[in-house]
Amino acid sequence: MSREYEADVPGGAALPGTLPDALRAELIAFRRDMHMHPELGNQEFRTTAALKARLEQAGLKPRVLDIGTGLICDIGIDAGEGAGEGDAGAARDRARDRVVDGGRGMLALRADIDALPIPDTKSDCAYRSTVPGRAHACGHDVHTTVVLGAGLVLAELHRQGLLPHPVRLIFQPAEEVLPGGAPDAIESGVLDGVGRIIGVHCDPKVDAGRIGLRHGPITSACDRLEVSLDGAGGHTARPHLTTDLVTAAARVVTDVPSLVARRVDARSGLAVTWGRVESGHACNVIPQHAELSGTVRCLDLEAWRQAPDLVHAAIDEIANLYRAKSEINYIRGVPPVVNDPAVTELLHEAMTSRRGSHSVEDTEQSLGGEDFSWYLEHVPGAMARLGVRTPGERTTRDLHRGDFDADESAITVGVELFTAAALLDAIR
Repeated sequence: MSREYEADVPGGAALPGTLPDALRAELIAFRRDMHMHPELGNQEFRTTAALKARLEQAGLKPRVLDIGTGLICDIGIDAGEGAGEGDAGAARDRARDRVVDGGRGMLALRADIDALPIPDTKSDCAYRSTVPGRAHACGHDVHTTVVLGAGLVLAELHRQGLLPHPVRLIFQPAEEVLPGGAPDAIESGVLDGVGRIIGVHCDPKVDAGRIGLRHGPITSACDRLEVSLDGAGGHTARPHLTTDLVTAAARVVTDVPSLVARRVDARSGLAVTWGRVESGHACNVIPQHAELSGTVRCLDLEAWRQAPDLVHAAIDEIANLYRAKSEINYIRGVPPVVNDPAVTELLHEAMTSRRGSHSVEDTEQSLGGEDFSWYLEHVPGAMARLGVRTPGERTTRDLHRGDFDADESAITVGVELFTAAALLDAIR
């Protein structure tokens, strides 16, 4: 294996697990093929098949999740103990027993495999999406390739007797579909036998070759809110005889965010933001129906848990003032990702061992949501921001935009971060 980026670990032993040139080129090709064939949440059949085939080629036993897409694959478990298709239940029992018997549980490496329903607008890219209205505009193709690459490297280390503790790969579908694919994956048993979990998310504001880390919350909670207001309509000349729904909707839009914000600690960052308001068809007719939709974001886990009751109460209060009947559909999204301090330090140590202390920077808490948070309701874990901006590039190709792209050297960085974490985790 290449020693290009190796460093010394405590005790003076060289840390293996970097990429040979042939594998580096293969992973870039895999990412580009995935980028050209994006699949939406719970429809990732081609992606799942490609991952399964490559892992099986490496002698591993991946198992497709019960939900039909996505898969898990254990590395470092003796032959016959892997979570293969035919022995999924027995493998889960053995994994669970290892934890009950006092074992630390496996380290899990998680990737999300779905794309977004937006067009790829890159005009000068040979590997742009071939599927109209679909694009890997959030970097999930990079996340997936990183975990695949790490799995292939760790499998080789296991064959050489250099992997001291089992590792699980998790390729999760439907991250972009609220409340995310993680709850279904957890129901399929992906965390059975797992003691800790790590992941990365592309960050176009961080240079390739670096990662961003943060102790505690690193993303926001994100829920979806849909509101219907109904009442007696009528002539705009006689609003006193009607339920003035346009005014009621306007007051919900302006007053509910401030009411909610005043009922929690201001440091929680609980924010209601509207994205759609619809009502009426004529300038002189007060309508009988109005619709509003938006998001609820929150930086604090406890405030997020209170948010549905607070939002319901605020909307009802405003609606009642105007004699409007309110119907509220509060759609739970995801809690904030709260990085465990010990696992965050593991990622810091792993990156430092590969690239030096200058390769790690502090990162702020994002208002974006990530369903990686659901795993952290069950096991400690941490997510790092993987730099994907080409150093010196002035234009930021932001996430969830059709022109998003990543510096592919970030794949090598991510693979070596995860392999280092797996090796260092075993001796901590």
